[in-house]
Amino acid sequence: MSLLVGLFDSGLGGLTVLRQVQALYPHTPCLYLGDTARVPYGQRSTQEIRAIAAEVVHWLRRQGVDVLLMACNTSNALALDVAVAEAGVPVLGLIDSVAAAIDSDRVGILATPATAASGAYRRAIHACRPSAQVREVGCPDFVPLIEAGNLEVPELREAASGYLAPLLADGVDTIVLGCTHYPLLRPLLTSLLPPDVQLVDPAVATGHRLGPLLASLGESPEAERAAEPVLSIPERTTYCVTGSAEAFATAATTWLGQRPTVHGVNLQSPARI
Repeated sequence: MSLLVGLFDSGLGGLTVLRQVQALYPHTPCLYLGDTARVPYGQRSTQEIRAIAAEVVHWLRRQGVDVLLMACNTSNALALDVAVAEAGVPVLGLIDSVAAAIDSDRVGILATPATAASGAYRRAIHACRPSAQVREVGCPDFVPLIEAGNLEVPELREAASGYLAPLLADGVDTIVLGCTHYPLLRPLLTSLLPPDVQLVDPAVATGHRLGPLLASLGESPEAERAAEPVLSIPERTTYCVTGSAEAFATAATTWLGQRPTVHGVNLQSPARI
């Protein structure tokens, strides 16, 4: 029996992390929860984010997940300890994962206001590279514009230019996409950056950490590939949201390349899906 990986985010952004997991471990079943009734997290207070994280992780625990992957930088920055205390299973975070993989001393972070204000990325990178200069920039306009589904509006390009300006002024050569929504902006950001500036997606480093963790829990991805029939990715992923299932399915189609089946859930309900 394959282990079940649980992932959560406030909305669509965590799908960028899910896609990394699906690409690396196509036989591993996943449960994705989008807390769309409360999107975005990044402009909420620390107290709110910690309370939400406790509720979300408690729900995922009731669903029987074997590993919890925090596919949300804001909750990772402000409530990792809450998730670890509540989950009852191993927890993987984005911030520590990418910090260990950074190979630069001039690093910029694009993140939600809450993540940027927390200093979590700066602390994690300094723990691995004490000499690194880290500049964190909060980007309040990004998530609402991305969730609206139009990545071509002039307002998005204008906002991106403004957020990149202080990082370029500091001479960064590496920029971490410190919100799981932001990989969708890679083409736009690349067009605004010098060619020698590297964009880093924390989902990549986190995805690669998942394999050894699954192996330590008794699952071998290679053995699973040999032993199990090949099922398509949608059959191995369950999508749940706290808001409109129909709206999420429509918006997620662009992100996933196909329309997912989405279940509406109430996090207060004791019922399992």
